[in-house]
Formats: sequence, structure tokens, C-alpha cells
Amino acid sequence: MRMHSKISLLITAACFAAWPALAQDLRIDNFIGKAENGKVLYQRYCVGCHGVHGDGNGENAQWMDPKPRDFVAATFKCRSTTTGNLPLSEDLFHTLERGIVNSYMPSWNPLTKQQRADLVAYVETFSPRWKEEPPVAALVIPAETPDTPESRQRGKALFQKVECWKCHGQLGRGDGPSASTLTDSKDRPIVPYDFSVGTRFKCGVTNQDVYRIFMTGVDGTPMPSFADVIKPDEAWDLVHYLRTLQTNYKRPSATTVAKK
Repeated sequence: MRMHSKISLLITAACFAAWPALAQDLRIDNFIGKAENGKVLYQRYCVGCHGVHGDGNGENAQWMDPKPRDFVAATFKCRSTTTGNLPLSEDLFHTLERGIVNSYMPSWNPLTKQQRADLVAYVETFSPRWKEEPPVAALVIPAETPDTPESRQRGKALFQKVECWKCHGQLGRGDGPSASTLTDSKDRPIVPYDFSVGTRFKCGVTNQDVYRIFMTGVDGTPMPSFADVIKPDEAWDLVHYLRTLQTNYKRPSATTVAKK
């Protein structure tokens, strides 16, 4: 019995050691995220895909494509910060709310905002980067320029100039000549986004979300940041053109735009 008890204690200790040390409380919007509470939620909702260690190797991961996010590497696609930097905690908070289209990551909007804040606080315990790297300010998004036929035409020309078509295809269907050769940061095949499907994008649904993707890039994928390549007005032109590739997108009327 004594030996059995010792073994049980060792196993229990090993299981607890597998979980990262909990971080301090995290302020997100008007909520204080508590990693201790987030750990419980993670064990219930997230561990099957993202794994005990947060490395994306949960028991379900082998069946998933694309693979779950590796929180240890802390390379995130949906960010409001410049390429190569950690996202804001608010970015992770909104990802939980929104989910990621064309992936197995659902919206966790059924959870309360407090629970989502707690989850973010716990997710940030998996990588030392959150403690080692200073916070970076979010990208400033300027006011959107008018969505006119001229703007869309300029955007179309820019789509050709910066060679978006090589990956996304001439009609934005994700079937460009380079599409079959693309891999992510872990050398896994990755499919370019198909603009013709749906009305939302991987990291959001609004024009501001699309603009942000151009200027921050999508870390861990071949999608670079164009912040040093195109000007803000040009980025808006590209946004307006990409909307024309979405077959189900209904452009807001002038009256609707005026009310914003």
C-alpha cells in the first residue's frame, strides 16, 4: 500500500508539472483575466486540440488540417501588431470570440467575456515570450477612403503589381501558380485564401480587418506584411478590389455608409 501510494503521488506530481506556471492576472478591456481560472477552462475546452503543453499536439491534432496553434512558439496569424511581434492580449481575446474561418478553431462566443479573458491569461503562460518581450503598440488604421469604381480599378492594378495573383490566383480563388508549393513555418502545406467563398476573412469580417492583414502580414504563413511596400490609400484600394472577388458580398449602400 505504501509503495502504491508513493507511485500515485509521483504520477500526480508529474501531471501537475506538465502544466506551465501560472502568470499574473491580465487586464483585457474591462476584465481581469485570471490564469488560474483559465487553466480549468483550457483543460475542458482546448487541451484536446492544443495539448497539455500548449504545443498544438493534442490527441485530436493528428486528424486536423490545418493543425492547432502552437502556443509555445507564440506565432499568431491574427494580430493587430507588426509582423514578428506578439499580438495584443486583446487580439487573442477577439480570436476566441470570432474563431478562425477555414480551420477547426470555432467561435467561443458562448463563453462569457470574463471566461475568455481568463483563457487568454492562461494561454499566455505557455511561452516565455510574453514575459521577455515588451508590448508593441497596435497598428493605426487610417480612415477608409471612398469605395469607388476608380478605387477598385487601382486595387486591381495593385493586385497584379505586388503579385498577389501568384498565390491567390487571378480571380482570387487560391489557385495561383505558386499555390501548390506553399508551406507554413513548420514546413506543412498551406492553402492560400479563397476570396470567392463567403463574406468574411480568416482574421475578421470588416474592411478594417482586411486592411490590417495587409499591413501586419499573417505570421507563420507565406503571407507577408506589405506595410513597407504599399501606402495606406493603396491598401484601401486593394481592400475595395478584393471585395469584388467575393461573389456573396453585398456592398453597403451609400445611405448605409453615411449612417456610420
